[in-house]
Amino acid sequence: MRHYRIGLWKDSDFVKLWLGRTVSNFGSGITGIALPLTAVLVFGATPIQMGILGALDGVSVLVIGLVAGVWVDRVRRRPLLIATDLGRAFILGTIPLAALLGVLRIGQLYVVAALAGMLTVLFNVANPAFLPSLIPQESLVEGNSKLGMSDSLAEIGGPAVAGPLVQLISAPFAILFDALSFLFSACCLGLIHTPEPPPTAREQRKSLWYDLVEGLRMVLKNPLLRALAGSAGTFSLFGNFIGALYALYVIRQLGAPPIFLGLLIATGGVSALVGALLAERVVRRFGLGRTVGMGLFMYGATGLLIPLAGGSVALALSLLFFSQLIGDASVSIYLIAEVSLRQSIVPANVLGRANASMLLLSQGVAPLGALLAGILGGMIGLRLTILIGVLGVMLAGTWLLLSQVRKG
Repeated sequence: MRHYRIGLWKDSDFVKLWLGRTVSNFGSGITGIALPLTAVLVFGATPIQMGILGALDGVSVLVIGLVAGVWVDRVRRRPLLIATDLGRAFILGTIPLAALLGVLRIGQLYVVAALAGMLTVLFNVANPAFLPSLIPQESLVEGNSKLGMSDSLAEIGGPAVAGPLVQLISAPFAILFDALSFLFSACCLGLIHTPEPPPTAREQRKSLWYDLVEGLRMVLKNPLLRALAGSAGTFSLFGNFIGALYALYVIRQLGAPPIFLGLLIATGGVSALVGALLAERVVRRFGLGRTVGMGLFMYGATGLLIPLAGGSVALALSLLFFSQLIGDASVSIYLIAEVSLRQSIVPANVLGRANASMLLLSQGVAPLGALLAGILGGMIGLRLTILIGVLGVMLAGTWLLLSQVRKG
């Protein structure tokens, strides 16, 4: 690893990582709209079917979460990132191909969501473990902020393009752009030249079971990591009440056309970009710990505008736009501060396993949240179900503000 500090925009290898992530996130922003719209518009999916689709994406954490962490700590991380990009390109490419051949079924959407979700889990465990080997530790907040900007730029462009693409070429064919974006990301990662520290030698490794448990043990014994994981799990559970039903709520209940759904999410992307730009300054002002708690609580508080949206379509969408503007800036700051705090606490040689354990503890409840959202959405309505989700997210932020994390 290079131990000198330079502006990361001048670091060509970091820029390659950033560019590949930006383009692939841009494509994923399209799929984030196009995949549920394929279910809604092509197959007339019910709330329960939408819940299943969201749950399958999250089940991958339960299936390979801890194993992914062991794998990440036993191999070089950059080749693994490349392989996950290539795998997702192939899997997502089957949707437009099946649509072209006239054989696309909703069951294939379930399979693609599950398989792509597994590869995404592997990528999400490896990526934050790879970053500390690419840039100096004192640049981690800066690096995570710039990667947060990447996510935000993609959130602006991806959904904004997704709506017109869906209307122009249909939802299944819009997903082709995501497949191509992963190929581009793989090429960018392949051009990085910074040497990566070797993984633990085979003869020095513990048993598979020991490695599986070590990351989980570290998270559970460390009070800061334990609070982060518990709060993130609460956020994930109740956040999926919102995420699984959001497209259905905007299109069916509020009567907005698909293009407005893309514009809503793109508006949130602009706000998230502002949040990423401000993250370093906020962290310097309040510290990592308090920034994590305040960011998550504010995201939940502004989410109250989602179930309150009503009246005319224009009024309802105005409330949703305002919610995206404030809420996405807040959650962007939360995510940047949270991963930076985690990277500063955990030793590099177990970072993959610790990341996987955090992901399992936080995201393992996501399928339950999505399924409950589908069931409750059919029983008590979309609006009330989303309100429950918003209150749960506020609870997650309150948890952090009252824990030892605020001193971190």
